Amino acid sequence: MKTALLPTLTGVAVALAVTAASAPASAAPVPTAASGPGTLREVLFVGNNWDGTADVLEPSGSLARIGRINVIPDKDRRMLEIYLNPVKLAYFLGIRMSVGEGHDQFVDDMYSTPDGSAVVVSRPSFADVVSVDVATGKLNWRFPVSGYRSDHMAVSPDGTRVAVSASTSNTVHVLDIRTGRETGSFTTGDKPHENVFTDGGKRIWNSAIGEVNTALDDPFWDFTKGDRKITVVDAETYRTVKVVDMRQRLDDFGRKDLSDAVRPVAFTPDESKLYFQVSFFNGFLEYDVAADRITREKTLPKNPATSEDRTTWVNDSRHHGISMSPAGDKICVAGTMDDYATVVDRATLEEGPLVTASKPYWATVSGDGKSCVVSESGSDSVTAIDFATGRKVASVPVGDHPQRVRLGRVAADWTGSSGARG
Repeated sequence: MKTALLPTLTGVAVALAVTAASAPASAAPVPTAASGPGTLREVLFVGNNWDGTADVLEPSGSLARIGRINVIPDKDRRMLEIYLNPVKLAYFLGIRMSVGEGHDQFVDDMYSTPDGSAVVVSRPSFADVVSVDVATGKLNWRFPVSGYRSDHMAVSPDGTRVAVSASTSNTVHVLDIRTGRETGSFTTGDKPHENVFTDGGKRIWNSAIGEVNTALDDPFWDFTKGDRKITVVDAETYRTVKVVDMRQRLDDFGRKDLSDAVRPVAFTPDESKLYFQVSFFNGFLEYDVAADRITREKTLPKNPATSEDRTTWVNDSRHHGISMSPAGDKICVAGTMDDYATVVDRATLEEGPLVTASKPYWATVSGDGKSCVVSESGSDSVTAIDFATGRKVASVPVGDHPQRVRLGRVAADWTGSSGARG
């Protein structure tokens, strides 16, 4: 989907006048749907970043599409606010031309509420987090993040809180998932990215990736990328309990040549090991949490068709997306710029077949735990790869530029669209 030319203020104002009376107030409570045994169904949410929609798929097997949700029902209102604020407009256009690859970023991450009545979405170009009622398609609440861009999120194990990175303010906000009210926040390194709850929800790990939108990608210019570190905080007090500087750990491991910008991560089920990707690297590393050191690395094959000009790699990524099988014995990797995905044996670090995929951007686990599910942002599809065989087992079309894929819930009888676009 190509980004449309900016509409006139007059056109937006007219649309706003039509919808203003029904516009939801910020932080309004999410309606509680009737719930009980058997009333919810598990699904996969697929965030179509450039499209501003979330496809809802069967969580396993064929990944058949159930419906679609429009996550920008308030687009006209948000655009008017941006046009009337020169600073917001500058950041909005900057996001479009840099991290958005010429497109607006309308959905980065999403999680459903515990009762399945809503999906909570971070919207980078609108610098906010919203709760969308899956039955009506209307907003329940909206939380503007500090700064000018929202990014990756994480939901607590009990499903009551969601942490979101505000990438231009070096802040992570933690919100009540039902009301959208902030329960706390903490500061991070430059450009906070991935968030993960650990220790049963007692800790939050955030990795800051630094500046990824400049052309200063030669290793000589690495110092320009900013303060990159993992910040671990107490999830109740939001006080820092640990800072992990991967620069030091990489140097000690003998990989001074690798970037210390930690990208997607995956913990083992017992959280004793952390597997993580870094900028510009076709592979991943293993970090022993208790020993506080890197213990192994895995370099994956390069696609000979991939340019070695690092400035052509999207947002400093070479590989972006990693997940672990429920048993903890297999690691699924999205080889983003190398156009494949593969399953790696965790004991031997031997990779399986390289499954062709078009710019795979994320990896998660299917509802039945048998497959890795990757989003193919280059072909607008989602593909499942069997953990046991490493072979593709399903692939379905979705919206424009799918990125995050998350398991969630909706009402068992939900089969339609919520303000769907396209």
